[in-house]
Amino acid sequence: MTATLHPAVERAELLLELDRYEEARELLTQRLAQDPEDIRAWVKLARTHLGDKKDGAKALQATERALALDAEDIGALTTHAHALRHGGRFPESEGVLREAIRLAPDNWLAYALLADWLWRIRWLASGQANGGEAPRELTREAAVAGLREAEPIAQEAIRLAPEEVYVYEVAWLIADMSGDRSAADRLDEAILRLDPQHELALARWTKKTATAPGVKATEAATLYADALASNPGSAPMRQGLDAASYRLLRGLRWLALLCLVLAAVGIDLFETKGETQRELPLVLGQRLWDLVPMAVVWALGALLRYRRLRAGIRVNLPSLVRRLTWPRVVLGQAAWAMLCALLITQIPWTERTVPVVLFWAGLVPSVATMWFDRPRSS
Repeated sequence: MTATLHPAVERAELLLELDRYEEARELLTQRLAQDPEDIRAWVKLARTHLGDKKDGAKALQATERALALDAEDIGALTTHAHALRHGGRFPESEGVLREAIRLAPDNWLAYALLADWLWRIRWLASGQANGGEAPRELTREAAVAGLREAEPIAQEAIRLAPEEVYVYEVAWLIADMSGDRSAADRLDEAILRLDPQHELALARWTKKTATAPGVKATEAATLYADALASNPGSAPMRQGLDAASYRLLRGLRWLALLCLVLAAVGIDLFETKGETQRELPLVLGQRLWDLVPMAVVWALGALLRYRRLRAGIRVNLPSLVRRLTWPRVVLGQAAWAMLCALLITQIPWTERTVPVVLFWAGLVPSVATMWFDRPRSS
């Protein structure tokens, strides 16, 4: 049977939910001055100390007072474990949580916290046992052993609370730390079923989908734009959209280089064995005709594609160019290659020496940086 909360404690609980810790602390202090045996007030007072300042020492004092009133109070034990963690006595929290589980075997939160912290406790204990100078391999082995120990505890938390997001977050962390990508992906799907706007899970799923082999830049950008529509403040997804948008801009450079090659073909720039090169200068009609395939390349490869992009992607493209250096470099290289292509085709050259120089001048800067800048978006 749940004890009835005093009105002052109820108000303090509402303030805690609003992260108004100082006001809740004042209210609880007044309540405890009236009734120092109000265990719920002591527990919530501890939460105020943990909330804003992470003051583990004061939180420990409060939880110890609560446990002195009732050593088997599950809420007090759970909060005491948090206080131990922030009070410099992290390893002791394991015993407190196991005691909570013994007293309340169906308490999913105690299981989830124990699974979340156990590998960290094992890793920390390994270092402390060797005077803080344990070899990296030893502490890694301790963490791996802790992960194996924590995994069934996390599964039990999921069994007890299949609708709680936190239990899946804990299980995901264990799977991720253990290198089990398939399990981590399944847990991300479970998290998103419960909370479709979960920032980290949505960012991970979007990145996994957008970076899968064969996914084009337009598709990747669309995935990130859709994800940002659900969670506009997500920094990982904004970074992902920037990376996908940068891939789109790099595609413009390829279009410019294709136009440069078409220009070389149009003027019959390089001698082919067994064939006679066109006589220079080209007539005006031929020079104008050489613009047609370039216009088709840009109309189909850039303009049509741009018109089909989501509004968020179209907005992000100029923003990316303003904010970052490499997008400006790529656009500059594309513009330079196009300028060289136009000079090659539209000036009535009488010799091919200068057009050859223009061809290589347009090609080399882009090719020289093409692989170097591939992973860059800043």
